[in-house]
Amino acid sequence: MSEHFPSELLARLPGLLVPWFLRARRDLEWRNDPTPYRVWISEIMLQQTRVEAVKPYYDRFLAELPDAAALAAVDEPRLLKLWEGLGYYRRAKNLQAAAKKIVSEFGGVFPDDYASVRALPGIGDYTTGAILSIAFGKPFPAVDGNVLRVVSRVAASRADIDAPKLRKELTDALAPVYPAGQCSEFTQSLMELGAVVCLPNGAPDCGNCPLAEICLATRDGLTEEIPVRKAKPTRPVKPFAVVVLRDAAGRFAVRRRPETGLLAGLYEFPNIAGRPGETALKTAFRASSVRKSGTARHIFTHVEWDMTLYLAETTDPPDGFEWVTASELRSRTAIPGAFKAALKLALAQDPFPGGKP
Repeated sequence: MSEHFPSELLARLPGLLVPWFLRARRDLEWRNDPTPYRVWISEIMLQQTRVEAVKPYYDRFLAELPDAAALAAVDEPRLLKLWEGLGYYRRAKNLQAAAKKIVSEFGGVFPDDYASVRALPGIGDYTTGAILSIAFGKPFPAVDGNVLRVVSRVAASRADIDAPKLRKELTDALAPVYPAGQCSEFTQSLMELGAVVCLPNGAPDCGNCPLAEICLATRDGLTEEIPVRKAKPTRPVKPFAVVVLRDAAGRFAVRRRPETGLLAGLYEFPNIAGRPGETALKTAFRASSVRKSGTARHIFTHVEWDMTLYLAETTDPPDGFEWVTASELRSRTAIPGAFKAALKLALAQDPFPGGKP
């Protein structure tokens, strides 16, 4: 029995949510043909990323990599280029590792049992539940922050929604109320309500909510207080100097980051932590000229980069860098979003925006 989510309330969710979802659901590409592969790719892309931002990436990714076999076979640089702009690149690498396992162990057919899906790289309890319920119609809940927020408000629960044990409690409590033949619709209805109606930050659209009649937070005026979560620690801000370094041939210096740690295995422009100044940058990167060209900020989960951008020229390329053309930056070199402003600065120097003839 659930401590925070009364079974009698949860039992009413499918009857109210599923009809609403069938009337009001958004037209999303991955919903039109919810095969296991398509659901999987969409769910991984949607982690930490808004639906509107995902749409063009999803279409491009599926057009080039339509199934597990194609994903398993693509070379990593191309995979990372397809992922460029979505961030959290470990997700893309895990996708390929899982695809290789699907091909080698399951003959390219996505498994349909909990243990096998959960054992795939990069797939946790939430994604396992999403795939099994949406693609296979099985009664496995997919509980993320949106679903926790919705049900916490319905039940007026003041438990910390970031606590792993609460997620497990809600997952176990929801499983028995899954409606036979509508498991896919029920999972998606909970997701949809959290995305478009029962919004975060104290701004739910209670007047258009199909659960308003049973929602205890609405009844008691608690929607701005629930869900409850502990205050997060202050995110540290780290300064960096990022240099767009160009040689006499018009190529740009990039190097690959280490295979472990932040932005592992992706390409970066020359950079130094701190505020080294133009003279220090000339020395560090053997530049003949350096000039400040702007600033940029990038927020990671646990740290924020405060970057000063420089444009520099060199006739004596420093060691440890690769030299790529603007065309190669566009087509094959995966530059993470943290260096988006530097990439834009580099491409602005290209006299042939469409690529050299």
